[in-house]
Amino acid sequence: MAQYLIIGAGILGASTAFHLAKAGQDVTLIDHENQGEATRAAAGIISPWLSQKRHEKLYEVIKNGAAYYPKLIEQLKEIGMTNTSYARVGSLHLHKSDEKLKKMLEDVQARREASPEVGEVTQLTDKQVAQAVPVMSDRMGAVEIGGGGRVNGATLRHALVQGAEYYGATVIKGYAKLNQTGKKVTVNEDLYEPEQIIVTNGAWACELLKHCGISFPVTSTKTQIVYLNMPHEKTGEWPVVMLPNNKYIVGFDEGRIAVGAEHEVNEDFKPNIKVKSVFDILKVAFKFAPGLEEADLIETRVGFRPQVEKQQPVFGFLPDAPHLYIANGLGASGITSGPFLGAEITRQLLGETLTLDPALYDITSL
Repeated sequence: MAQYLIIGAGILGASTAFHLAKAGQDVTLIDHENQGEATRAAAGIISPWLSQKRHEKLYEVIKNGAAYYPKLIEQLKEIGMTNTSYARVGSLHLHKSDEKLKKMLEDVQARREASPEVGEVTQLTDKQVAQAVPVMSDRMGAVEIGGGGRVNGATLRHALVQGAEYYGATVIKGYAKLNQTGKKVTVNEDLYEPEQIIVTNGAWACELLKHCGISFPVTSTKTQIVYLNMPHEKTGEWPVVMLPNNKYIVGFDEGRIAVGAEHEVNEDFKPNIKVKSVFDILKVAFKFAPGLEEADLIETRVGFRPQVEKQQPVFGFLPDAPHLYIANGLGASGITSGPFLGAEITRQLLGETLTLDPALYDITSL
């Protein structure tokens, strides 16, 4: 039996560990909680069907990612992991132009032919939007996608790690360091020499791999999110609201609301959030959802979303070092695509047929 050691326990690493362990493999997952991990600072929007019209390879990943969620949640429930935070609440995509809304409606309906999980698609008036989410104004209409969902990335990641442990995986808290050959890993002064090392530590992959002389071209975007609380509202039942200017409102249980996001190039891995970013986020949110002015501010979060030049996920074995398998570049789609890609990676590692064409996402194409 092959021994797999996974470095990085974000949504992608946790999913890979879960699926490999479920397949009966010997798995060790290394979890070092870097400040600014993308998984722990993500709004968790699962509604990709109006995005990536010009990037079909990326859309293929996130489309399959959204379709995979119900299957994954059922797998977790079967072993008692019921706290996943995933809910199919629908999503509202706002726009002021009726003509644009009609075009959005047509686009989603066209994609529904290949993706029945899209569900019912409806055009809402501005007043219907205000009725659907109590904090919203009646400034804009929207396209409502019934299959849209949301998930707390940290909660789902925890369920996947617990699921991996249920199937026999070992989880180690610590910082992993590769030796010069990339065949040995030191964690908490303990030395490991697995048959296969899987690198899924996102924005920190460059730092990890340079120890064995490998230059990996990953950069990251610093994403800043504000969390609010309205304890007397049934926020867990709200549809996801996609605002103009790449902003959003995502309701979770117990009155918790994620509002985001502001993006900038990550230059120093400092997980600080700027006052101006909070102001810019809330300025847009209050414009379209004035009811949020009554909410309590509970916290802010920063996540470093990894990306590569192709602006799509990449995964595969390094040709000159096949004992190293790298998966990275999930970017803003990480929560949507990570669980599905963990299953795809497992299939590739075990020599099974993938849903995706791995040649289109091969790590060597960078």
